[in-house]
Amino acid sequence: MATKNRSDFKATSRPATIFAQVVMVAVFTLVLVWLLHFRGGLAFNSTNKQKIFNVHPLLMVIGFILISGEGIMMHKIVPASKDTRKLLHLTWLFIALVAAIVGICAVFKFHNELDIPNMYTLHSWIGMSTICLCGIQWTVGFFSFFWPGAEQETRARLIPWHAVFGMVIFLMAILTAETGLIEKFTFLKLTADSQEALIVNFTGLLLILFAISVGLSVLLPQKH
Repeated sequence: MATKNRSDFKATSRPATIFAQVVMVAVFTLVLVWLLHFRGGLAFNSTNKQKIFNVHPLLMVIGFILISGEGIMMHKIVPASKDTRKLLHLTWLFIALVAAIVGICAVFKFHNELDIPNMYTLHSWIGMSTICLCGIQWTVGFFSFFWPGAEQETRARLIPWHAVFGMVIFLMAILTAETGLIEKFTFLKLTADSQEALIVNFTGLLLILFAISVGLSVLLPQKH
């Protein structure tokens, strides 16, 4: 009877997947409020250089982290064939990678126009490493699992490593975002009682929850 009761409470990925969607909406909203209301808006060309910088966190958090998180969970949240889920996984991660590249270009443009050195912080080092690894991961995945595709035996050996490295890269992206938020909090000299400080801190907290929920969604079985 005890064994039967334990099996009745076996965890599945569904709650984690649903929670990830809720957190994603919350992060999306907080980032837009922060950048549009508190930071003055967005622009790739502007005399207000802060608007150029704002493109960077927008694309790195919403474009890279949230979209890549969704791409990772595609195998669980899309009721479709294996090939369709694979194509969606590949497409969403490609969109995330492109967003990250454009986001890096934006912050380089911001630095160059204000004569600020590039790649001098731990945040930038981890971030660039993450994007490079993401590019390698996507390329290997494309040629191994999509086109032309490796032999079945080779793919079977690669799948566990592909999944592990994918989660490592995703967690590196979360770490990059957290160090970036701390860095920006410090540069802006935000006070503990300001609304902007609360938004920045809650964004960082929710990103951690998003990472946990994505990880659980992938690790836990889809159903009993």
